[in-house]
Amino acid sequence: QVQLVESGGGLVQAGGSLRLSCAASESIFSIIAVGWYRQAPGKQRELVARITSSVTTTYADSVKGRFTISRDNAKNTVYLQMNSLKPEDTAVYYCKAERLYGSVFSSYWGQGTQVTVSS
Repeated sequence: QVQLVESGGGLVQAGGSLRLSCAASESIFSIIAVGWYRQAPGKQRELVARITSSVTTTYADSVKGRFTISRDNAKNTVYLQMNSLKPEDTAVYYCKAERLYGSVFSSYWGQGTQVTVSS
């Protein structure tokens, strides 16, 4: 089973920056995609950013130009750099790994890390 650990959350003022990390227990070469999701109180969980094994990226419209997803295969880690943070970015952020090994598809969620942006 792939274990995912998120870190880097915290409390920041509007306009500040944070970098979230998602560390995997094994090589991410075998993972076809990793996504960052967030869930705010009273709202559904939503996709924030996603990166594939071919390093193609997808972003929610609300974060385009402010957030950047990247991966470091040597460290088995995916990052989410968040700049120009807004109060509406406040949420618990989760990473999700998607793996296709042979014909078997699996997905794994981390425990989440809290991001709070004050005005």
